[in-house]
Amino acid sequence: MTAVDFAAFVDQLADVSGDAIRPYFRTSLSIDDKGGQRGFDPVTAADRAAESAMRALIHKNFPAHGVIGEEFGEEKPDAEFVWVLDPIDGTKSFISGMPAWGTLIALTRLGTPSYGMMHQPFIGERFYGDGNKARYRGRSGERALTVRPCANLKDAVLYTTSPLLMDEPDRAAFGTVESQVKLSRYGGDCYAYCMVAAGHIDLVIETGIKPYDIAALVPIIHGAGGIVTTWEGEPAGQGGRIVAAGDKRVHAQAMALLAGK
Repeated sequence: MTAVDFAAFVDQLADVSGDAIRPYFRTSLSIDDKGGQRGFDPVTAADRAAESAMRALIHKNFPAHGVIGEEFGEEKPDAEFVWVLDPIDGTKSFISGMPAWGTLIALTRLGTPSYGMMHQPFIGERFYGDGNKARYRGRSGERALTVRPCANLKDAVLYTTSPLLMDEPDRAAFGTVESQVKLSRYGGDCYAYCMVAAGHIDLVIETGIKPYDIAALVPIIHGAGGIVTTWEGEPAGQGGRIVAAGDKRVHAQAMALLAGK
């Protein structure tokens, strides 16, 4: 089997995680702080319930598969097929009542992201791809996802979740790119990457990204015709400092500035 053969099962994972999350959104739920070097790092009962539901379904249907999740760690990470889960990417938006969050579901094969979905259960949107094509499904119907052309940074729309999440040298490097673009906006988390795939944003630059933050988004962006790498130009599936773009020309310009060239 290939990763694409699991597409229907990914929809099931999206269904059960969405059912677990929706009752908590915009309610007075308790919030724990995982802390760490990046400051306030919230986690809620919704995060844990959604990941537990997905893990249970994976264990039932594919007991030989591995799982890597934000909330409950690793199981069989060296298996041929490994599911990489972020039950709520954008928990800070979630606890603020803002809808810019989503559930990230990736299937990797031999360590490479092969299929990914971003599901926003409150709005009812799914963005998914296999590296060769990407699609959107929501209340307005279903359609292919395609990045838009953007030849120069001066015409680009740039997003990052927050420059405050970057260390000082990386923030300065980001600032050199930001000073060149047409429009710079903060926030979005996984949604910003999906908007690259949908042709509304041209560039996303982030640091400190974990595998569960990005693995699902790589096949979506690639499938829509975009590019996503680390700042060093390496594959992005393991996280790190990330540059995602709809147009390779803008990606190359941003990479040069980030490298101080």
